Amino acid sequence: MSILSLRNITKSFGDNAILKGVSLEAEEGEFIALVGPSGCGKSTLLRIVAGLDHADSGEIVIGGREVSPVVAADRNIAMVFQSYALYPHLTAGQNIAVPLAMRRLTAAQRFPFISNLLPAQRQIRADIQRQVREMATSLKIDHLLDRKPGQMSGGQRQRVALARAMVRHPSVFLMDEPLSNLDANLRVHARGEIVDLHRRAGVPTLYVTHDQSEALSMADRVAVMIGGTLLQLASPQEIYDDPAHIEVARFLGQPRINVMETRMDAAGTVRFGVLTLAAQHALRSETLVMIGVRPEFVRLSARVDGILRARVERTEFLGSEVIVHARLDALGEAIVAKATPAEAAKLSPGMPVSVDLDPDRVMLFAPRGERLPARTVAVASTLEKAHG
Repeated sequence: MSILSLRNITKSFGDNAILKGVSLEAEEGEFIALVGPSGCGKSTLLRIVAGLDHADSGEIVIGGREVSPVVAADRNIAMVFQSYALYPHLTAGQNIAVPLAMRRLTAAQRFPFISNLLPAQRQIRADIQRQVREMATSLKIDHLLDRKPGQMSGGQRQRVALARAMVRHPSVFLMDEPLSNLDANLRVHARGEIVDLHRRAGVPTLYVTHDQSEALSMADRVAVMIGGTLLQLASPQEIYDDPAHIEVARFLGQPRINVMETRMDAAGTVRFGVLTLAAQHALRSETLVMIGVRPEFVRLSARVDGILRARVERTEFLGSEVIVHARLDALGEAIVAKATPAEAAKLSPGMPVSVDLDPDRVMLFAPRGERLPARTVAVASTLEKAHG
């Protein structure tokens, strides 16, 4: 059963359409990462789910209840912001206690001298402190409870913000780039902590990030948003190996996917070098289409019988692998390949090389970017190529 359902959410600011009918569903305990370039609408969508902003149209359903007209405080949603949004004048313990105090105490009861006069209120406050300490202990920040945010590191503030979100046991977690303010090493460590916390809570999580490595390594499913439209929602492996749109393929993957133009005839046949593809559905007439292949499925060598010819421009040594940049002779376009250090040692800038593509990993896209199902029907041999 879907715990969180977003149905055809739209939002515009003046004439600028930010969200164009976004729909998705999150199951109980599911971690969904929302990724896309800056300005694609992912943070706006999160704010609408939280109740901090209002959609122009559409529905938000949490646990079977439509909450679009419900104020943020009554949605039982916890949100972790990019800036952590901690109160600078409160200690870590007091920050973590805020949602519990807001829920269990009236405005008058939150004054300390009132609680000293009423035994029942003293008991509630004691229970709140117990929950705060238990949560802090689970996140290994119990030694920070008396410190204020200005006395803590970025990683410590992040844990306090997570503790404040978790202590209220919400129905849904929302996280808006919570790791962007941490250094690279701490970000990698914090990914595992957030995933562990999510599993412990067992509630749906929407996690906004522009970092594709975070999305692919942390999420059960990844939602790619481009220009206010949700282009694809799938598992990390599916969305990487089988992108439904050229913009999804371009956004995910480092280095970016190689994209080259070629022609499809009226019968749905595409010829690229010595490679021949057959599209499942032919377009109406001969037209330009795009071929995509990821760098790990491109091989460069000094042989003369590859699909294409190119010339090496530069290499990037990354330790366990080397990124090789080359330029195709026939098309004049750049192409990128991944190689082992041993393979790259045989290549040097200016060197002519043969380019081979894994035929089973070549993807075909329509002029407007939609994926075209296709299969490889032939890879001509060197002799066939030579005699044309």
